[in-house]
Amino acid sequence: MTLRRFSLRWLPALFPMTFLAWLLAGCSTWQPPTTDAVTALRARAETTSKQGITLRAAVLSQADTDRMFGIDIRGTGVQPVWIEVENASERSMILLRTGTDPDYFSPLEVAWSVHSWFDRKSNARLDEWFNRQGFRNPIPAGATRSGVVFTNPSRGTKLLNVDLLGDQTLIAFTLFLSVPDDASHPDFSRKLFAYPPAAVTDYPDLGSLRAALERLPCCATDAAGQGVGEPLNGIVVGAVADFSAAMIRRNYRRNQQDFDNAQRVFGRIPDAVLRKQAQAGAPATWIRVWLAPISYQGRPVYLLQVGRPVGGRFAAADVAQLMHGDVDEARNLMVQDCMYSEGLEKLAFVRGPTPVPLAQERATFSGAHYHTDGRRAVMFFVLRPLSLSDIDILDWEPIVEGESHARE
Repeated sequence: MTLRRFSLRWLPALFPMTFLAWLLAGCSTWQPPTTDAVTALRARAETTSKQGITLRAAVLSQADTDRMFGIDIRGTGVQPVWIEVENASERSMILLRTGTDPDYFSPLEVAWSVHSWFDRKSNARLDEWFNRQGFRNPIPAGATRSGVVFTNPSRGTKLLNVDLLGDQTLIAFTLFLSVPDDASHPDFSRKLFAYPPAAVTDYPDLGSLRAALERLPCCATDAAGQGVGEPLNGIVVGAVADFSAAMIRRNYRRNQQDFDNAQRVFGRIPDAVLRKQAQAGAPATWIRVWLAPISYQGRPVYLLQVGRPVGGRFAAADVAQLMHGDVDEARNLMVQDCMYSEGLEKLAFVRGPTPVPLAQERATFSGAHYHTDGRRAVMFFVLRPLSLSDIDILDWEPIVEGESHARE
């Protein structure tokens, strides 16, 4: 009994010393890994080539991360991507990290997040090691460079944009990378939808395309195909890789949530959902995407539902978000993002949903109410970088006319 009382009496004093001893002991345990992480990454990397450049890339799994860094960085909210550039061209190149992720993390940022207390030597080793594993510019002509770019996380499939800059040259790549730790997760194993070729109607000229676009559904429905869903107010013409690469430059990321799947078009949930990340990671504009059964000169056509949550960037990120009623504002902001994305080739507007004035807002099955001028933005995308002055404005529906109608 006396011993027990003694132990309890001294426990408050002993605990801080014990904890400090444990902490100091743990600080000096990290050492640079000696295992080879690159061979496995190179073996499963996605590969593409153009203009004398070969690009390989892979998202690191947790096992890859442990082998490469020897420390758990899952708590940092960072997704490491291994990139290798083989430069067989005659000019030196540099990789533009902000093209891959406008909010990318530097190696020293990530290293700092796993620093130990009271151990400068261990922290210095971490800094040096993370710096060494990061992708290093430049990539000289005839050389190969590889390393890690620390990006914000994507689930299921990561859309990777890589821009390489050289003298009077910009070479852009887009890859779809599997996120290995999500490979067996049922929510992230779904592939992008594709129609059989016989089910797609191709339109050879802009006139016939315009008529076809105006015949597309006005709105989404519920799962039964009955309830009125949210209006379909955007269209993309071009490869999904070109559109996605452009939107990455404007800080959109793939992010599909359960409540997105309540909206059905062509009898299915969205093929993909992009969300623009705003301050402190808050969601802003969303773009729900459905492949349409039409094409233009062989280029696919996607139907979009562009919206913003009630509360905008102040809305909670972890709850079902109700669509804000001013869908035209969301559409127009998305158009502006596209114009500054350097991937927009042509812009037009066509008639779409039935115009709905502000005084007579329309209700959806999800409980949202909206008003609209009834127009759809039509955006043609290409991979090559374009400036604002290069955008071709088609003479279809007026670009500006219609704003007053939506606010009557």
